[in-house]
Amino acid sequence: MTLDVPNLKDFDARLRAEAEVEPSLEVPQDPPSKKTQIIAIYGKGGIGKSFTLANLSHMMAEMGKRVLLIGCDPKSDTTSLLFGGKACPTIIETSTRKKLAGEEVKIGDVCFKRGGVFAMELGGPEVGRGCGGRGIIHGFELLEKLGFHDWDFDYVLLDFLGDVVCGGFGLPIARDMAQKVIIVGSNDLQSLYVANNVCNAVEYFRKLGGNVGVAGIVINKDDGTGEAAAFAKAVNIPVLASIPADEDLRRKSANYQIVGSHATQWGVLFEELAGNVAEAPPLRPKPLSQDELLGLFDAETTGAGFVLEPATDTDMRGANAVLKPSLEVVYDDV
Repeated sequence: MTLDVPNLKDFDARLRAEAEVEPSLEVPQDPPSKKTQIIAIYGKGGIGKSFTLANLSHMMAEMGKRVLLIGCDPKSDTTSLLFGGKACPTIIETSTRKKLAGEEVKIGDVCFKRGGVFAMELGGPEVGRGCGGRGIIHGFELLEKLGFHDWDFDYVLLDFLGDVVCGGFGLPIARDMAQKVIIVGSNDLQSLYVANNVCNAVEYFRKLGGNVGVAGIVINKDDGTGEAAAFAKAVNIPVLASIPADEDLRRKSANYQIVGSHATQWGVLFEELAGNVAEAPPLRPKPLSQDELLGLFDAETTGAGFVLEPATDTDMRGANAVLKPSLEVVYDDV
């Protein structure tokens, strides 16, 4: 097999050029209608955003609301629980395929529904073949062409990965695309680190004149240790719901079963969450410093009491270290 070296060089050049160009942020910045609440949900990868959103959106629909759920995570797993584990064709891959065939993307190609919830996935590039954040931007540009401004929904829920700092993932905050942000976290340092970063982003853009605020945090897999609740109090945001670390929830989630329904024992919990999400105002958070964040946890589990010991040049050189005569003048004690 012979590699086409010139093509590889061209591909590498395209990737480098893409990485150097600032993404265009000319995407829909206004809600499709005055009554629509556009809410961006952020959290660490694997923390349970998809689980929370699938069940929240289903409950909202049961309560008679028109809900659109948009997955903005390149993993494209936001809708998997809602659709019983079935992969939803993404907007980006569908657009690419249709463009090659000389066809236009239609709503039915990318948007699907269950239990009154309308849902779609933006998707993203394959690993090493493009910028995920720029894929998000491209996806929203396509949504605008599909008529995003004219759609009639009570709620548009955007599922964003919170532990990626690429510009495209910060669009709802940076360009006031959403009215408010909701964080999904747990009682662990890494998820609260991401939550604090989201609060930092919100505060940064508020100082620049932005209007997006944090409506609160959903504590998922709550084991009762209290760190996430302490974080919420420290940054001045409410706890919208605490979803327990329960074996029944774990099994049903693993089997792609919806629990955000009045037909289940968890219906009351998700109904309360839906009400809190609807009514919670966007607040200006007070982000914590790294030491303040570590202070929420037991020092024995986080190493918060560790003292940094500076390395020396001799440490770095190891076996190659050579003592050199110093020109420093040392005076004897008088």
